[in-house]
Amino acid sequence: MTIKVGDRLPDATLVKVTHEGPEQVETADYFAGRRVALFAVPGAFTPTCSAQHLPGFLAQADAIRAKGVDEIACTAVNDAFVMKAWRQVNDATAITMLADGNADFAKAIGLTLDGSKFGMGTRSQRYTMLVHDGVVEQLFVEAPGEFKVSSAEHLLSVL
Repeated sequence: MTIKVGDRLPDATLVKVTHEGPEQVETADYFAGRRVALFAVPGAFTPTCSAQHLPGFLAQADAIRAKGVDEIACTAVNDAFVMKAWRQVNDATAITMLADGNADFAKAIGLTLDGSKFGMGTRSQRYTMLVHDGVVEQLFVEAPGEFKVSSAEHLLSVL
């Protein structure tokens, strides 16, 4: 079942990229008591993710925070070391990287895609969600092959 607006995020473990190294975080703890803009990409270093999705959130980070968002986070079905490298290459310190290496979170919220024909296996769909104290406040899932509703600009237009 796909998560929807009004649902509480399921329990899952993500790996937060920190300067000290990978840190496991539980969704219940990570999203508690604050408003987080979470965007998901099919993969770090992939074309649309690197050329548009992440750069858009970097460019709009201050404007998004000014609308009452406490943190902006990105998740992908990649390991924490790949997510760290992607953050470094893009100077993306304004974005918290949350690795979902085994797709446990993507599966738990029902937002996976099968990238097998591209040699990528199970990945996350491209989406943006606004989470307030662990509850999905807004959710924008892209149609296959599109990049419109999950953009930072679209999120800003609805905040």
